[in-house]
Amino acid sequence: MPDPDTESGPTLASRIGSLCCPCDSSVSRRGFLSGMAAWGATSMLPGCASPDSMAAPTVIGNRDRIDTHHHFFAPSVMAEMKSRNLAEAPGLSWSLAKTLDDMDRAGTATAVLSATSSQANFADAAVGRRVARENNEYAARLRGDHKGRFGSFAAIPMYNADDALREMEYALDVLKADGISLLTSYGDKWLGHRSFAPVLDELNRRKAILYTHPTTANCCRNLVPDTAPTVVEYGTDTTRTIVDVVFSGTAARCPDLRFIFSHAGGALPFLTERLQKMPVLNKSLEARVPNGVMHELQRFYYDTAWTANGYVLPSLLHLVPKEQVLFGSDYPYRTSEDNIKGLIAYGFSQSDLNTVTRGNALRLMPELRGV
Repeated sequence: MPDPDTESGPTLASRIGSLCCPCDSSVSRRGFLSGMAAWGATSMLPGCASPDSMAAPTVIGNRDRIDTHHHFFAPSVMAEMKSRNLAEAPGLSWSLAKTLDDMDRAGTATAVLSATSSQANFADAAVGRRVARENNEYAARLRGDHKGRFGSFAAIPMYNADDALREMEYALDVLKADGISLLTSYGDKWLGHRSFAPVLDELNRRKAILYTHPTTANCCRNLVPDTAPTVVEYGTDTTRTIVDVVFSGTAARCPDLRFIFSHAGGALPFLTERLQKMPVLNKSLEARVPNGVMHELQRFYYDTAWTANGYVLPSLLHLVPKEQVLFGSDYPYRTSEDNIKGLIAYGFSQSDLNTVTRGNALRLMPELRGV
């Protein structure tokens, strides 16, 4: 994935102007995202705000935020990825110093570290075990060396259930990780698949946090020419796994498992009407959602990575209350400051902003309260 902060694009004025005319295809991705963040503050008003009104610098404000979607790269794992041509920018240039600088610029007190897709998707059992352990021990070391600055969601090797359960036990009981991180799919299986049931059932027994990160399923690689899978497939795969978790009966079977879905749930906010109709059209599904579709969708947590703008947030906040929304930056693929500026521009009150950027994470992970 290219680094959005290194891309060139038109001036801010032309970026904002282009939002008034969506047919202008010349706008760059960074321009588009910058415009979205600025537009968010006036998304309920007719027309577009003037570019001049968006030019003032954003005040970051609070310095106590908790970022629940923040990636890291253990040096040994990065070496493994390089040897397999899996490493990509900006992960290639990740460093602890850059992470801390990014956090400080956004007022992030604590980042909950997690692996991204290429670090957690080794189908080879031996490699998967080794990479998960090296990732998790490195994250634990960062937590110990930088008290209060880091939490962690531990990766586990999901291609073998016994390996996954052993690493879960070590990560949660010995390393004291804050939760477990899973990809949205493995091969062509999403998280509601019966082969993953032992892992999710154990997480439910522990009343654990399950953070999910999108990936690209085998079915759906290179579908759109010249379009990286992160653009469409990541959001789509997140939506697929939510649907699978709900309609497989996994969500109802695991009521104490606390799910976090990245990127505002992908396309989920826009598909809720269809999902509500599924048990009506297919009566065999009714028993798998005994509490109703919306009950499950509205108990999940969703983060703001790549969605801190006036297009997505209104839909997400109609689906769930603000208490189910978590600040997530997706660093180093976006800066934390980008996300915070987008949340501020959207127009949250200070109280609501504090809830999204700190309070909700503390309810999930009260051990971070001393930060």
